[in-house]
Amino acid sequence: LPKKKNGPQEVAKLYQTEFIRNARAVGVLWAVCTLCFAVIEVVILIQPSWVATGDPEQMPQSGYFGLYEICIETDWMVPECKGSLASLSPIPAFKTAAVFICMSLVMVWISVGCLFLFRFCNSATIYKVCAWLQLSAGFCLAVACLVFPDSLDTPEVHTLCGNGVGSFSLGRCSVHWAFVLAILGVLDAFILSTLAFVLGNRQDALLPQDFNPHAKGKVYSLVFSACAILRAQLPSNH
Repeated sequence: LPKKKNGPQEVAKLYQTEFIRNARAVGVLWAVCTLCFAVIEVVILIQPSWVATGDPEQMPQSGYFGLYEICIETDWMVPECKGSLASLSPIPAFKTAAVFICMSLVMVWISVGCLFLFRFCNSATIYKVCAWLQLSAGFCLAVACLVFPDSLDTPEVHTLCGNGVGSFSLGRCSVHWAFVLAILGVLDAFILSTLAFVLGNRQDALLPQDFNPHAKGKVYSLVFSACAILRAQLPSNH
């Protein structure tokens, strides 16, 4: 017996189901990664683990430092730290890097706040706003990663890393995990912004401005209904 062909309504229903499933999955993944990126930005800012000394047995002093603190290991379990995030005053040499990190942090958290606007605003617009925010945040974070090594030639860093320290030269020290996390954050920001642009453009392509759901019969009405359901369902996953 010949197989029964799917009618226009069945095709529209299949399209509706597949589109909603894919869009919801990708949208949820993007939102979760955006929130994770925001948390990573906080960790990058507050952790004094951008640079650390090498083997403690071969160093006169061992420790580590970040944008706000320089910590020197002592004979006790607790290191002696100079500087504090609570004072909102970074180490003088790292002020420029700290400013760019803070700018990046603010933009990322604004994009997180925009997730709550899906219920009230056009999805494509929200995706594109978040994309530009994340792209700008990634740019600021990249600038901070470039400025930080250029600011190493300071007395505070010489105390830990020796006289071989200079711009883009760590002397006896090495890159620690927070700086690596910042570099990964730059890549994360550009990936998330690209994905947000794709999602926003897909929303625009789905519903052109001159589209009339009642002009061309039931098939277009079904597709329009699918889009309406999608826009209603996406916020619930955020």
